Amino acid sequence: MKQTISVLVENQAGVLNRITGLFSRRAFNIESLAVGTTDDPAVSRITIIVDSGNSVMEQVEKQLNKLVDVIKVRTLEESRLIGRELVLIKVNANNKTRQDIMTICDLMGAKVADISPNSLTLELSDTPERIATFEAMLRPFSILELVRTGVIALQKGSGKI
Repeated sequence: MKQTISVLVENQAGVLNRITGLFSRRAFNIESLAVGTTDDPAVSRITIIVDSGNSVMEQVEKQLNKLVDVIKVRTLEESRLIGRELVLIKVNANNKTRQDIMTICDLMGAKVADISPNSLTLELSDTPERIATFEAMLRPFSILELVRTGVIALQKGSGKI
């Protein structure tokens, strides 16, 4: 079962290392990790996705809260979060295939980030499932390079971490 954990931390050197070390010591594989500053430059938000059970995650959440630089921790329920990921995909493109690729972009809501005579670099921000669909649709055109950011997430509604 995948769990999404949102952690607010003091924006200081070494904080990410201490947090990931906690997961490493428990042999948890982090599937996705995204870090960025918040509206307060002194505070960063870390979004972590791990595959684990609820009881284990409660223990991890308590141990995260004990770390000095951690301000707040919350496990977000799948049905109560908005999660997005960014992907950049460079795909082989020529005069014959360029229109087909553009049609896929239009259908998926992707943008062209760069164009060259032999390739298109495409950008899509969406759910991990839709990004996987986009990637699968582009595979027949020969993907040259691909990079994904990892999921960032916020709780739905007026609640906040």
